[in-house]
Parts: sequence; structure tokens; C-alpha cells
Amino acid sequence: MFTPSVSLAELMLRGTLMYLLIFVLMRIFRREAGTLSIPDLLVVVLVADAAQNGLSSDYRSITEGAVLVGTIFFWNYALDWLAYRWTPIKRLLQPPPLALIRDGMILRRNLKSELISVDDLLSQLREHGIDDPRVVKRCFIEPDGHLSVVKFADDEMPERKERRTVS
Repeated sequence: MFTPSVSLAELMLRGTLMYLLIFVLMRIFRREAGTLSIPDLLVVVLVADAAQNGLSSDYRSITEGAVLVGTIFFWNYALDWLAYRWTPIKRLLQPPPLALIRDGMILRRNLKSELISVDDLLSQLREHGIDDPRVVKRCFIEPDGHLSVVKFADDEMPERKERRTVS
């Protein structure tokens, strides 16, 4: 149970080479960690699984693990490149921003389609320093799941007495 089936030196070499390969590929092909999209997250999960086999000697060689990891990065880069070049591919891979508030009115239908409650929306607005949705000119949920908020300018603020929502 405590006797290694593979030499410790081989395990260290495998770990070092797979770590360095993944590190270099992540630096070359990825942006900041805070900008991970759904395809980027998928790459991280797939690379972790593929690298695990290369680390634990389930493959006969490190090369097999490296080729699999490289293939995953290739397809992620290829899809990013295609989305950059052709709008139809971009629309397929990245949903457009969805309005949640328009001219101070909460768009309940859009909240419902994204399974966001009004309380969740208000909580997110508070994180942006906004206590009242009536001061919001536009609020969108972006493809990465974050909210973008545009407030009314002081001189264009409409007069409203109560919170309005659209069903």
C-alpha cells in the first residue's frame, strides 16, 4: 500500500514537465483569470483531467498527456479565433448581453429567463453602489455572468414616485 509502483524520480519528472507545459500554455493562450468564460472554464476542467493521466502514469509517456493537453488548447484557441473572425460563430459561442433594467424599470421577463430573482438583482446593484434601480438607465447581464450598469446622469434622471417593473 505504501510502496510506489513507479519510481519517485519519474513521478517528480512527470509532475514538473506537465506543470511547466500547462503553465506555458495557460500564459500563451489565456487572459486574466478574472475573465474566464464558459469555454475557458471547460478548458481548465478538461486540462486538469488530461494532465492527471499524464501525471499519474496512466499514459505510457508524458508525450501522450502533452499531446492531449495541447489538443485541448488548440481547439479552445481555434474557437476563439473563429468567433473573432466570423460574427455568426461569435453569436453561437457567446450570447449577447441581456437587459435586466431599462430606464429604471426592472424587466421581469428577462430576469425569469435567466433565473434571477429581484432580490438577487438588487443585491448585485448594491455591490455596484446602487440602492435604487430607478437611478439605473441600463443594466445588462453580460456573457460572462457579470452585471454591467449604466446610471442616469443627474440632469437626465426621470421623476418617478414608485418603483416600476415590467412583466
